[in-house]
Amino acid sequence: MAMSDIVLSVVHRTDYRYSTLVETAQHLATIRPLELPWQRVLDSRASIAPTPSYRTSRLDAFGNEVLYFSFDAPHDHLRMTSETRVQLAPRYAALDAEATPAWESVAHALRYEAGGAFHAESEFCFASPNIALSPALRAYALDSFAPGTPVLAGAIDLMHRIHADFAYRPAATAFDTPAARAFELRHGVCQDFAQVMIGCLRTLGLAARYVSGYLRNDPPEGAAPMIGADASHAWVSLHVPGDRHAGWVDLDPTNDVLADQGHVTLAIGRDYSDVSLLRGVILGGGAHEVEVAVKVQAE
Repeated sequence: MAMSDIVLSVVHRTDYRYSTLVETAQHLATIRPLELPWQRVLDSRASIAPTPSYRTSRLDAFGNEVLYFSFDAPHDHLRMTSETRVQLAPRYAALDAEATPAWESVAHALRYEAGGAFHAESEFCFASPNIALSPALRAYALDSFAPGTPVLAGAIDLMHRIHADFAYRPAATAFDTPAARAFELRHGVCQDFAQVMIGCLRTLGLAARYVSGYLRNDPPEGAAPMIGADASHAWVSLHVPGDRHAGWVDLDPTNDVLADQGHVTLAIGRDYSDVSLLRGVILGGGAHEVEVAVKVQAE
C-alpha cells in the first residue's frame, strides 16, 4: 500500500420490521463497492437474516454488482448487513481545473454525428427517470459556464453555488422526488443536490453520472464532519477528458468538495433510480419500520 493511501472499513446495516407476515419477497441490493483505478476492494461480505431461499448476484448495465435474493417462507423482519474494507488512493493532488478543456469542446465531442466515433460517456448526457432537462436548469448552469470556461472550473463553480443556494433538510423530500421539484424547493438531501447538479450539467451537453456511496464519519483531527456522513450518500461524476483522473472527476455539492479519500464509491448510474441500495417486491407485510446505520472509519 502506498504511503498516501488509506483503508476505510464500512459497516452498513438495514433493518425492516413488518406489522404482519411477509409471505414471499424478492429483493435487489446494490451494496458491494466498485473496483476502480483509485479504489480497491480488500474484503466485502453481506449477511441476510432470515436466510434467503435463493441468492445470487450479477452485474448491471453500468457495471455495478447487484445482489438478488428471495424468500419463499413467511417472515416478519429483514436484516441486511454489509461489511467492506476498501483501499483508497488520492485522486486530485495534481489536478488543475483551469487547465481542463473548454466546456463547449467537451460537449461538442459527445454529440452524435453520423459516421463519427462513439463515446461511451455520451449515455450520461441525456434525461433520465428522475432528471428532466429544463430551460430553468440550463439558465442556472450557464451562470457558471461563460464561453470558453474550462469544464472543471465551471463545474466547481456550479458546485459552490448549489451548496450556497440550497439548504440541506432531511425528510424534506422523498426518494422519488425529481430534480425539477428539488430545484424549485431549493432544499433537500444529498440525492437532490446531486440530481440538480447533474441536470444542470446535462443541459449543457456534458456527461454527468450519479454516484452512490458512503462518507467517512470519523473525520481526521481538525476536520469538520461532512454532511450526510451517518447514512448512504450521493454525489456527481463529471466526464473530464484526461488519463490522470480516469476521465471522470467526482464532485460533492452537499459538502462543496471534490470526492476523494473521504468518499467510498458504491455504484454509478443515471440517477437514484438506477442505484437504490435496496428495493424489491413483497406480498404481505402491512406497515413497516426501517432503521439504517452506517459506520465508515479509517483503520
